[in-house]
Formats: sequence, C-alpha cells, structure tokens
Amino acid sequence: MEFNLDYLVRENIRNLAPYSTARHEFSGAASVMLDANENAIGSPVTLDINEQHELLNRYPDPVQTKLKNRISEIKGLPVENIFTGNGSDEAIDVLIRIFCEPGFDNIITLPPTYGMYSVAAAINNVKVKEVPLNADFQMDIQAIADAVDEYTKIIFICSPNNPSGNSIIRQDIEVILNNFDGIVVVDEAYINYARQKTLSLQLADHPNLVVLQTLSKAWGLAALRLGLAFAGKEIIRLMNNVKYPYNINIATQELALQGLQNIDKVNAWIRDCIEQRSWLENELNQLPCTQKIYPSDANFLLVKMTGADAIFKYLQQNGIIVRNRSSVPGCADCLRITVGTENENRILIDTLKAYEVLKTS
Repeated sequence: MEFNLDYLVRENIRNLAPYSTARHEFSGAASVMLDANENAIGSPVTLDINEQHELLNRYPDPVQTKLKNRISEIKGLPVENIFTGNGSDEAIDVLIRIFCEPGFDNIITLPPTYGMYSVAAAINNVKVKEVPLNADFQMDIQAIADAVDEYTKIIFICSPNNPSGNSIIRQDIEVILNNFDGIVVVDEAYINYARQKTLSLQLADHPNLVVLQTLSKAWGLAALRLGLAFAGKEIIRLMNNVKYPYNINIATQELALQGLQNIDKVNAWIRDCIEQRSWLENELNQLPCTQKIYPSDANFLLVKMTGADAIFKYLQQNGIIVRNRSSVPGCADCLRITVGTENENRILIDTLKAYEVLKTS
C-alpha cells in the first residue's frame, strides 16, 4: 500500500479551519499594529538582547520567521519542512492529535524509551502498544510488524535511545520506514553526540518520516523549551494548523536566535562532553559496584550497578542527583548518569568510592 497522508489524518483535522491572526496574513514591517487588542502603551518589562530592547506588550511572531530562517541555514532544510514547538513534547502531542482518533487508534513505542510518547497518548485517549527492544537495545523488526494493525498510526523510535544511550541501527529504521504505511517519528534529541548522521536529510526519500530534535541538550538551551520537528511540507502544514497560534514566546525566539550564532562554541562543548563521557566510563568501570556500562552515543551513560537502589539513595543524601531506571523494563539495577562538568564528574566518582569504602567497613 502506497503512503497516503490524507488517509492517515483524522477527518476533523483534515477539515480544520486553523485559527489565523492578522499577523499570519501580513508580511513585511508594520509601523501601526491595531489588530490584536494589545496594550499599545507599553509593558512594565523589557527584554534586553544584543543591546536591543524588546517590548513585551506585543504578541510574538506566530510563525517564527527569523528563527526558522536561521534553523534552515544550519540544518540545510527549507523553512517549509521545519516546525518549532514548546519543547519536543509539543511536537509529540500535536502529531498524536493529528493522526490518532481517540479511543480507536494506537501508537507503538519501543521500551525502554522516552516516557512522553506514552504520556501524550494517554492524555489523548490513544492506546499504546509496547514492543520491547532486545537485550542490545535494538529493534525487533518482526515483533513490530506483528504488533501493527489497521489502527496503528505512529511508531516512535528514539535514536540515540533514552535511557540506553545507543543509536538504533540505521538500516532497521529504514526497513520500518519502507514497510509501515503510517507515520514514523525518529526522536534525535541526542543526535549531536552521535556518530550516526541525522535522518532529517532523507525527508525527500520518506514521506512518512518525522524527525524530532531539540535545543535543550547539546545547544544548552533547556530553559527556553524549544523543540524542532522536520518533515514533509504537508505534515508541517498540519502541525502548524493544530498548534496554538503563539506557541513560541518572544524571549525564546530571540534568545534562541542568539544561541544559534554560536555553533563553534557548541561544537567545542560537544567534544568536551564526549571526552568527559570516556573519562567517566573508564572511572566507573573501575568501581566494584559497576556490573556493566552500555555503549552510549548520548551525553549520558546507562550503568548497571550492584545495589543500584541503595547507591541512588546514597548519592541523593550527598547532594548528587542521577536517574534511577531500575523499574524500567530492560534496565534492572540501572542508573542513568548524565555527563557533567569535569568537576561534577570527579565529585560523583569520589562519592561512589566513598560508598564502596563505607559498604565494606
């Protein structure tokens, strides 16, 4: 069956007349704006960026023109293939609302994986089918094929995967893309740390592909909550129809633009993080409590440890927060440890060494 976008889209979404502002319908620079019932006098707060004062009494650009133009330059993709959201979570929610009929349709997730796919589905009353990754945290393609039914609209693939850290085999993703008639969402939140290249440059080859990225990780802009989705222009058009009109505030747009000018600095941070990841892996491997460290293409390590729950509590007591993933299928006795600064990583290792001493005393 050939991919048919219209068939996949919910009828009410297909017929939706999206909310439109006067600023959606206007291009250029306006000197008098009397369209949005704003406070024309001013705002008690100004946003100072690059020596420019942004008044906050005006609504932000609803289509994020300047921001998307800059993202287009960096990613090598046309603006019409770019969606910007309030974190990647907004893109996940919007995609489920577009393609999944509440109470009827389902999505497939591949646990252990990012939890928001299931949360967003639950909020929208959409069933989740879980097809666990294998012992190497890779996809079981036949099991996925067996789980697909006529109501399966989206398959979510996280690569590099959270919490395991590994990249999903590219050829396996392409098998899914070529044999599933629904939407395949590849979440590349950690792609900047990986050896594998982004799939976003293959949109023309796969009309059912949506690639998610974020500025929260390698770009160091987590507080701004800016997520990105890349897809064919018709999917992006639908996402823009469904999103809230002013979903990206002016502070996020302007500060993100500022951050996107610093590619060299970000690339240097990525190299430093990968070096620290190697150092941390080596140090953790020397601890008696470490059973296994899973290969990582991300800015964290999944570490199987003897007495993981006790170690987690001990670290908390010493002011160190890691993520306990022991209750997640496939991650028994595992802690997910983010790669910190050199100083933070040394404090972690010293604290774990102290724990080993305390345990044997």
